Amino acid sequence: MSDIRLIMLGSTIIFAGFVVGGLTSSQYSQFALQAGQFDDCYDYSSGTAIKVRCDQKEGDKNLFLVLSIGLIGGGAVILAKGIRGKWDQNVKSDEMLGPKHG
Repeated sequence: MSDIRLIMLGSTIIFAGFVVGGLTSSQYSQFALQAGQFDDCYDYSSGTAIKVRCDQKEGDKNLFLVLSIGLIGGGAVILAKGIRGKWDQNVKSDEMLGPKHG
């Protein structure tokens, strides 16, 4: 795979990691506040108060945090591999574009 494709892929994966982290953190912020101040957690998304387990919601939040960090870390590794690549030094003759000399 060429180096510019690795850079684009790494950037896309990093962006996906930030999107996953941003979307899920907004969903679980209410449970983090409730767990810190009260003994019980309630879900108000359906319009009525539904009692939920705080530790289960904390586990879900941590799972998405690990997923987000994993995506960002994996994207950073791919991005670094693309930046450190050999670029155009080892282009195969069948992959070259432009006029043929010979």
